[in-house]
Amino acid sequence: MNSRAPVRQTELPDVWSEHMGNADLIGRIAAAIRRERERAGLSQTDLARRAGLAKSTLSQLEAGGGNPSVETLWALGTALDVPFSRLVEPPRTAVRVVRAGEGPAARAERADYAAALLAACPPHARRDLYRVTAGPGEPRASDPHPPGTVEHVVLASGRARVGPPGEPAELAPGDYVTYPGDAPHVFEALEPGTSAVFLMEYV
Repeated sequence: MNSRAPVRQTELPDVWSEHMGNADLIGRIAAAIRRERERAGLSQTDLARRAGLAKSTLSQLEAGGGNPSVETLWALGTALDVPFSRLVEPPRTAVRVVRAGEGPAARAERADYAAALLAACPPHARRDLYRVTAGPGEPRASDPHPPGTVEHVVLASGRARVGPPGEPAELAPGDYVTYPGDAPHVFEALEPGTSAVFLMEYV
């Protein structure tokens, strides 16, 4: 049983609204908490006790009220034995772009710290990480990788067009895009000194 002190939910700041539709995100978090609690076969009382929360706070969160901090969500994830990302991850789409400074971010209560989830690793997946440097000229056209491959790219410097050939996303430093790696895709540097971090996910 978790013995940590209850998290004081009433003192939490508004940490979500500046990043995306607040009501949509809070509703998604509420549904995820309720889904994972029921999957674990726990009552609200049981989960609140494990997470060190007041039952009234948990009830409010599952009803779509309140505004949970990163500490509250980590406590719930630990109590439910699921990754933090399971409680905040947006619906998956084939191609998704997150601009620098965007995305659902949770802030700490007392430190200048924010965590923005870009992508969660699905069960039974493997990931490889690469640093890529490129310059303007002929785009790098990639043939499809093995079935189930997904690519994640965060642009570090320069500018680039990245993704499916017919609809590549133009990225600036800090922008993120994900797309199917098991279909043709391109990386086209638009400025000298362009660099990116590639994460290859094999499901």
